[in-house]
Order: sequence, then structure tokens, then C-alpha cells
Amino acid sequence: MKMHRADEACGITQDAVVMGDWWNVLVPRETARDRLRFDALAVELGLSLDVLAERLVRLIDRGVLRRSLYQRRPDRYEYLLTDAGSALLPLLVATACSAGR
Repeated sequence: MKMHRADEACGITQDAVVMGDWWNVLVPRETARDRLRFDALAVELGLSLDVLAERLVRLIDRGVLRRSLYQRRPDRYEYLLTDAGSALLPLLVATACSAGR
């Protein structure tokens, strides 16, 4: 997403850059609904495993999600909202509510 220089410090613009893609909105929504594991996210979203893995890495790198180990041998992780990710939820709800009008 291309940004105007005046928008670089704008929190809304920065949120849009982080969320930028449909799946980047749906993954945090599902983690907020307690679908925390890779398999549960894949089933709920109907998303290819490669695309889901890519989006999870992107959301972790951008500080929206964090991984938490829940099993060893093989290592398996849950994906949890960070404080920044939780702060995005009201924006997602407001967007959904305004789109439903």
C-alpha cells in the first residue's frame, strides 16, 4: 500500500498498512474467537495452508500476533493476539458494522 508522506505518522494509515489484505483482517478476527491453532484457522477460513502460513508470519512480524508453544515433539504453536492486535479489534468491529448498513 502506497502512503502519502503526510500519512506516515497517522495511526489509521499505519493500521491499514498492517492489515492491507483481506486475510490479515480475518486471521485476527478468528484468533479473537479462540481459533488459535493453525489447523482450526485453516478449516474456519478455508484458506490454503501456504497462504495461511505466510499471513501468520506477516502478522507476527508486524506485532499483531505472537506464537505460543503448546506441544513438543512435534513443536506446535497457538497464535495469540498481542496488545497491538487486541487494539485493532474495535476498528475491525466498527468497519464491519458500518459495512452492514
